[in-house]
Amino acid sequence: MFLERFDGQSRLLVRSLMSGPSSGLSSGVHRALTVLRRQQRADPGCSSPVALLETLCRETINTEEAAANTLTVKPLVCLFPSLFKQNLLSFIHLVHRSLPRTAVTCLLQCLSRDPRPDPWVAALSRQLERSLGLRGTEPPWSRRLAALSRRLVGSGDPGGWEKCFGGEAAESEPQPAALSPELGSQGKKRKGAVISLDSDGEDVGQQRKRVKMDACKEDDDAVPADDLATDTVTPGVDASAGSPATDGSNETLPEHIKTSALQIKELLGCQTEWDQSSTEAFRVLNDCNPHQVEALCEMLNLSDVPEQTLPKLCSGILSLSPDLGYSAAATLVKKLLLHKVLALSEAASRCLVTAVTSLCARYPRPTSLALIGPVLQEENIGAPQAELLNRLIEGCLDSHYRLLVFQMTFKAPWSEAALSVIHSLLDFKPDLDEEVFTQFTEQLVAQGSRFTKSMKFAKMMLTVLTKYSSHVTPEHKHALSACLMLNETFLKKSLQAALKRIT
Repeated sequence: MFLERFDGQSRLLVRSLMSGPSSGLSSGVHRALTVLRRQQRADPGCSSPVALLETLCRETINTEEAAANTLTVKPLVCLFPSLFKQNLLSFIHLVHRSLPRTAVTCLLQCLSRDPRPDPWVAALSRQLERSLGLRGTEPPWSRRLAALSRRLVGSGDPGGWEKCFGGEAAESEPQPAALSPELGSQGKKRKGAVISLDSDGEDVGQQRKRVKMDACKEDDDAVPADDLATDTVTPGVDASAGSPATDGSNETLPEHIKTSALQIKELLGCQTEWDQSSTEAFRVLNDCNPHQVEALCEMLNLSDVPEQTLPKLCSGILSLSPDLGYSAAATLVKKLLLHKVLALSEAASRCLVTAVTSLCARYPRPTSLALIGPVLQEENIGAPQAELLNRLIEGCLDSHYRLLVFQMTFKAPWSEAALSVIHSLLDFKPDLDEEVFTQFTEQLVAQGSRFTKSMKFAKMMLTVLTKYSSHVTPEHKHALSACLMLNETFLKKSLQAALKRIT
């Protein structure tokens, strides 16, 4: 209804910025950039973005409130939906160097008058303000730490972290802090004493943990777009860890992908629930080739994403339409899940199980080759990994992919955990042809001497001799008989009896 207020060129930009993932095309930001480039090629002096901003800043009667007999005047941009505002700010962030500073500043002032601002719009506005230098150069987390320091210390005197991060002291190395007089000689706080943020020891460590938990709850600032790869810290990730962005891998990414990466980065660092507009940020994955997906994963540090964020993250990935290609899906699964699964020392958390099973159900082949295969190749996997793989085998893989995983075990090092996975696969009785069964028999014979006292190996052998008796040829029978002679478990007689029954 507002299109008639724009000139012809600006109208094309508005239509582009109004388009979203539901159109089945690229993102609105990408389309708007394409339209602007075409306009500039046709007319080198094109000023459609400036005209667009001037029109959006004009005062307009709010027609929604007019129906309620209360006339109010707002900037035109405030009457557009949130999707348009998000695309508009992302678009301006990419081209703001070619726009008059006053026009961009006026737009930001108009958006600040919105009585019900969208969180994403507010965050993107702050990013743009920093790019324009309107928010100064103070680190975005400085004021939050200063406020937290005063709240914990209980006084307004600057000290501790506030000294480190505020003012000129941030430019130099902080000196080692003396122990608080309230602390004992061993640096531990006595009961009832006030915690000093200048002290060392276990109490400071606890305070640092609380800072990480509170970092996303404060709304005062957001991370600058220019600092996407270096200054944003995902909760639970050590800020001192090297950032993949420093190797220049993100230099080849188009600007609209970097902008979407910024949105996803903020989503991952926020503990609030995601709405439909939040998951739309993941639509950029449909525009990426496999190399760009890998670079995007490195920028986002997906391997270090906290487990409690995984279900929401996977929900965003699974909302994509059309589905990701094999290479892109395999890269996402590997970067997001492989490190977490290999690092398991106890049963997987509900969040991790939900993430793994949901991705495996949608992308069984990429998950089999990018996650299950590499886990089986590890020599030191334990019961937690085996339990998780058995969940996938039982609930997410059909017979075709179970056979694929079964063949992977022929080249993987066998361990007690791996035997549990192989036994689980055999229980589902995959369709083994003569060649595959022969390869498996050769592996059984080769590994038999290592598992003479293993009950898992003995039970697996018993399953083979009972469920796959029709596959056993005289050659197989002779080889298996020699293998059973080495067995030292109480199942040895049962195994030999089962073998004798095979004609």
